[in-house]
Amino acid sequence: MTDGATTASTGSTGPAPIRLGTRASRLAVAQSQDVADRLAKASGRPVELVTVTSEGDTNRASLASLGGTGVFASALREALVANEVDVLVHSLKDLPTAPYEGLTIGAVPKRADARDVLVARNAATIESLPEGAKVGTGSPRRVAQLLAKRPDLDVVDIRGNIDTRLGRVEDDLDAVVLAAAGLARIDRLGEATELLDLGFWPSAPGQGALAVEIRSSETDRSLLAGLRKLEHAPTRLTVSAERRVLERLEAGCSAPIGATAIVDAEMLLVSATVYRPDGSEYRTASHAAVLEGSAETRLADALEVGDRVAAELLENGAADLADIAPSSR
Repeated sequence: MTDGATTASTGSTGPAPIRLGTRASRLAVAQSQDVADRLAKASGRPVELVTVTSEGDTNRASLASLGGTGVFASALREALVANEVDVLVHSLKDLPTAPYEGLTIGAVPKRADARDVLVARNAATIESLPEGAKVGTGSPRRVAQLLAKRPDLDVVDIRGNIDTRLGRVEDDLDAVVLAAAGLARIDRLGEATELLDLGFWPSAPGQGALAVEIRSSETDRSLLAGLRKLEHAPTRLTVSAERRVLERLEAGCSAPIGATAIVDAEMLLVSATVYRPDGSEYRTASHAAVLEGSAETRLADALEVGDRVAAELLENGAADLADIAPSSR
């Protein structure tokens, strides 16, 4: 077992830096640097960022055609398995629900705002956008939600980093829909013209939350101790419940599904919606559980609530609306 101490080639001694793998985009670096700063303080070790390029960063095709959420995570995970980095920071909404052999989520820090936002010309809201307005998004869920509210909109598939997407509002689009957390992390949330309420606009499972992933065999005591200090138990419960719905429906980035979970007065409330891609129909299910007992018991209860939500969605015909294949596990 190591404790992180090492001797540098110059002969000086000191704690070895923790190598934190991240994508190279402005948003990824911003959120990774925030985790790095907190992990350095919690572990007593320096943390250095190591950028890794994924296919999702270089290929401009739609996420659905590239294989969904995993396109951003695969290269990072390969670097972690190869011991090129020690930890990874993912946006949880971009992380596949299926386990990855040899890796585990070592910490889930406190969640940021889970909502989506509209950024539009002339400070427009969804309701005040002109008829036939062009609205950009790369998310099938957001497409369905926009069309459910405003069937007249011309929803345009877009890719690119946040700055690129925002720039298109001044170019060829009337508006774009983005995650509030992402805008906040690069100090551009002030450009939002409307915050979309989670009641009608449930966001992607895990949106606003980060996952710090490590090797399952990790034994570095200072690293593990630091990760324990970063962990936020209520966030772990809510995102686990949301992602359980996604897992049970065996759906990913190409399926229009939104989910919201909250912890309120020791009660976990979970709601999810599956949409027809054109927004013309949707199914919603909600369930709750009282949180009691150990952390393990609470997590098991959160997963069970996610199971119940997914089961009700399927009973109500959700699989007929979207391209999902329910899990038999």
